[in-house]
Amino acid sequence: MAKPIAPTIPKINLPRAPDPHVDPAGYLRSIGAVRERCLPVLEKAKANQLNHFDVDMSKFDNTTRFVVSIIKRDFDPDYASIPPHGRWQHFSAGGRDRIAELLSSWPHEIDPSERCRRLIDLFLVSVLLDAGAGTSWSYKSKQNGRIYKRSEGLAIASFEMFKDGLFSSNKQQRHQVDASGLKELTVEKMAAGLQVTEQNQMSGLEGRASLLIRLADALNNDTLFGADGRPGNMLDYLLSHPTTQASSVPIVPLPTLWSVLIDGLAPIWPPSRTTLDGTSLGDAWPLALTLLPTTQPWETIVPFHKLTQWLCYSLMQPMSKLMNIHFAGAELMTGLPEYRNGGLFIDTGVLTLKSPDEERGLQRFREEGLKKGSTVEVVPMFTPDDDVIIEWRAVTVGFLDLLLEEVNTVLGFQLTLPQMLEAGSWKGGREMAEISRPNTQCPPIAILSDGTVF
Repeated sequence: MAKPIAPTIPKINLPRAPDPHVDPAGYLRSIGAVRERCLPVLEKAKANQLNHFDVDMSKFDNTTRFVVSIIKRDFDPDYASIPPHGRWQHFSAGGRDRIAELLSSWPHEIDPSERCRRLIDLFLVSVLLDAGAGTSWSYKSKQNGRIYKRSEGLAIASFEMFKDGLFSSNKQQRHQVDASGLKELTVEKMAAGLQVTEQNQMSGLEGRASLLIRLADALNNDTLFGADGRPGNMLDYLLSHPTTQASSVPIVPLPTLWSVLIDGLAPIWPPSRTTLDGTSLGDAWPLALTLLPTTQPWETIVPFHKLTQWLCYSLMQPMSKLMNIHFAGAELMTGLPEYRNGGLFIDTGVLTLKSPDEERGLQRFREEGLKKGSTVEVVPMFTPDDDVIIEWRAVTVGFLDLLLEEVNTVLGFQLTLPQMLEAGSWKGGREMAEISRPNTQCPPIAILSDGTVF
């Protein structure tokens, strides 16, 4: 049977990022700034001129071959079937397609638009909860009694909390997220939903709860999220937006979706984040490494917007699958600068933390271990704003672009960056951690999480 012919997508002009010399805060909040600001760090790394890491580019081939081996193991020869990186796959932990089950549980008269809105509701809350939970936390599924940890555990927990109506104020429609429902959340309700106890502790529980409570305020934006303050109503905003083109499929410029997330959700980020000219920049941080001659404060700042990018990747999936929306300019997105992707380059020998920083990080780990009474596997530990972490994240963005080129050359197939993240680097980082630190599977550098960055 012949395959259906893919629709021809006309090329559209994307809106330009703000000029950093005119609107530096707007520039640093744009998606295009992430790769641009990380590129000089990559060049420094190639020349082994980083402040906190020794770089051995001769080991990069090992990283490539390891990632290729994982992709071949799981997908050879059907590389085209690799899904893009996104939250959707985490809901299938344990081989159970929970999203398909959820969709089929809704009455037939629920149209594709409303189905998509509900998935956006679920995915947005689930992504916002998806910061590192720590090595000891686990979740026992109410559906099948199985135990899940880390990202999958958070996915299953948020899925079951969503199904129970924890985020909805509408008792007739529990399967939604709305501002009024989130307003009722407390740390205690979140702890109960996530099964957090003295014996089952989670990193950054209060930070996660605060994030969702602040989300309630952000959703009180009729233009973006409708009168009932639902994340899913962004679908209607995007489809009716003047930049959206009605071709054979709806074409939404990626920067339009990005603006909804970076601007519409701006109120949720902790006020302690980096600011410039009174504007909170979100996940963007000063870096000590001299990238270029600097004369302005913005020139020392490197943006990552990891959680916003993870949201973007994750929300594009239901909109593409259920509504057939094409996102123009999706290539502006970068690899995610988080500890699985970043850990891959340490565990394969490309990056080695320099001794003074390692000592400082190990001392911090020991101090935290004494508080918690556990030091199973010892790794250097830093706070998210530490210069070590900022440099590590910045070089990770650049290395992931380089890794994609190398992986595609070896595979002889053109994967997209989201496919490589899904099937290769993120999974590879996790598997290297399992090999290197089998008791905890923790990353090679620990981040003292507040539940709002990683």
